[in-house]
Amino acid sequence: MSIVKKLDISKYLVIGPENTKGRPVATIIKDAVNAGFTCIQIRSKVASAKELIQLTRQAAEAIEEAGKSKEVALLVNDRLDIVLAARKEGIKVDGIHVGQTDIPVDVCREYLGEELIVGLSARADELFEYIKTADVSQLDYFGVGPLRETQTKPDCGLGKDGRVITRSFDDIAKISELSSIPVVVGGGVKLADIPSLAQTGADGFFVVSAVTEADNPKLEATKLVNAWNDYKSREKCSVN
Repeated sequence: MSIVKKLDISKYLVIGPENTKGRPVATIIKDAVNAGFTCIQIRSKVASAKELIQLTRQAAEAIEEAGKSKEVALLVNDRLDIVLAARKEGIKVDGIHVGQTDIPVDVCREYLGEELIVGLSARADELFEYIKTADVSQLDYFGVGPLRETQTKPDCGLGKDGRVITRSFDDIAKISELSSIPVVVGGGVKLADIPSLAQTGADGFFVVSAVTEADNPKLEATKLVNAWNDYKSREKCSVN
């Protein structure tokens, strides 16, 4: 089965070498996956193409060592060339995540085919109208944020006027209701935010520094996973 058909973006980690305090990317990925994270995105603005391919290989191997290759999606941020090169080398990479100013979604889909994942960061300006009217026929999910400003990605949520537009939980609930495809929310997300975020109807959360810069990444990843799962299990029980 294609991983797209069972894509789980509920617990989503974005990571690159600039986010780990000098620790190996693969080690933190393995910790996160073992803790229950369901999607990994390799993102780096400082790594060379060769380094990004190697990071993708190491990430795929870490996921495989955890026995999760069939259930955890591995994505690369922005770089279609890296996805294609990695797959040519036999690395199991499952797709790409792009922003509004990155390579167009239709180009990604043309080169990656229907089986791989293509995620897109939703527009910051006129977000609600965009979510309602955007052509999502070639997309698998939207990334939305930030919940609050973050130094990890200072341009996250940047509006046309150069100011960062943050999103309230009410905003996220409205976005989740309007969107016809899954929505994952991040940008400054902390453990204390997870219960409120889970209540919005969003399909998942994404984090960077909350795990990658933690003193004990596996412990923090476990806390985040448990907080999300605890709310969702209570929600399921109340429905039943």
